[in-house]
Amino acid sequence: MRANRSRDTKPELALRSLLHRTGLRYRVDIPPLEGVRRRADIVFVKDRIAVFVDGCFWHGCPEHMRSSKKNAAAWTAKLEGNRARDAETNELLRAAGWTVIRVWEHEDPAEASHRITDAVQQARREERG
Repeated sequence: MRANRSRDTKPELALRSLLHRTGLRYRVDIPPLEGVRRRADIVFVKDRIAVFVDGCFWHGCPEHMRSSKKNAAAWTAKLEGNRARDAETNELLRAAGWTVIRVWEHEDPAEASHRITDAVQQARREERG
C-alpha cells in the first residue's frame, strides 16, 4: 500500500503540466474548505474550482472497476465508502459555492485540461461581471 501515491501521480502530473502550459496557476494538494479534512488535487482558490483526479480502482470507475476475488466484502465496502465520501465532498464544496471537477485517471489529459480551462475562464468572466 505504500506504493500508492496520494499526490503527484502520473495522471496528475500530466494534467498539471498541460494546465501550466496554458498559463493557469493553481495550488496542489490542499483542502479547499477550512475545517473539512478533504484535499483536492488541483485548486484554483480565487476561482473557487477544485479538481480531483480519481484513480479508477480506488474511486470505483464504472468503466474499469473489477470486483476483487479475495476479501470481496471488505473491498466492496471500502470502495462504496470512497464513492460516498466523494459524493459528500462534492456536496460540501458545491454548497460552499465551489465548482467541482472530477477527472478519471484514464481520461485524456488534454480533454480534461480543456474542461478545466473552460471552467476557469467561465468563472473569471462571471467575476468581471
